Amino acid sequence: MDGAEIEGGRWHHPVLLRESLEYLAIRPDGVYVDMTAGLGGHAGAIADRLVGGFVIACDRDAESLELARANTARAGQRIRFYRGPFSKLPDALAASGIVAVDGVLADLGVSRYQLSSAERGFSLMEDGPLDMRMDRSQDLTAADLVNHLPEKALADLIYQLGEERRSRRISRAIVRARPILTTRRLAQVVEEAAPRTGRIHPATQTFMALRLKVNGELEELEEMLGVVPEHLKAGGRFVVLTFMSTEDRIVKRAFQGLAKSGRAKILTKHVVRPTEEEVVRNPASRSAKLRALERIE
Repeated sequence: MDGAEIEGGRWHHPVLLRESLEYLAIRPDGVYVDMTAGLGGHAGAIADRLVGGFVIACDRDAESLELARANTARAGQRIRFYRGPFSKLPDALAASGIVAVDGVLADLGVSRYQLSSAERGFSLMEDGPLDMRMDRSQDLTAADLVNHLPEKALADLIYQLGEERRSRRISRAIVRARPILTTRRLAQVVEEAAPRTGRIHPATQTFMALRLKVNGELEELEEMLGVVPEHLKAGGRFVVLTFMSTEDRIVKRAFQGLAKSGRAKILTKHVVRPTEEEVVRNPASRSAKLRALERIE
């Protein structure tokens, strides 16, 4: 099962798995953290390479963690699970009685489980409630933003987080169509306001902006980039996979700052991208970018 996890009866392949493991430079007795366990693919593959060490699998989505636990049952005590966002890394480490680790991995892509579950409300290809919460115990949902934000605030959100140039037109259409309660209806309203011009559905960037806002993803990313280096051992590796230019710019800037300060060295002069073979096998990996650094004394 190395390199794949079961997802609703289908095989799901973790993105850039081989490259992630290479840049982590896993030591058999090391301690590692998978900040975005998802369905357990990366964490399970790390655990398979450990003898004496263990990996802490974190995720803010309780349902994903349960699936990850089931998918990695073969790893036994080599995986410890912790529910929480990036900002809770110190708590996750404290729960295992450690302060510093040998490596941290963060795959910022949305879980395929979340995207394929209509009731989670992440996908414009599945009809479900406008939810988009990674942590379903929180109050704010996408429906709250869509139905209650003032038109200008909604337009700004779609433009700034979704990098959608037609944000004003889309926001105006959304406000006029309120209440909007389902993903299919929102996708329809956006498409009518901003017709398709290419292969990508015209509501893609609007959905992305709403998801980022609901989950505070960019704020959590900034928090993680600040806290992880403080908990890496000398020689420890930090590997981040991004899928959006907004996230990649944030990671690139943070890595450059760490390198300039003399606290780390960048291992990826240029971003690492999936091979053609991986993209054919898993089209969702097409936009992935990997960056890695190493903590130094």
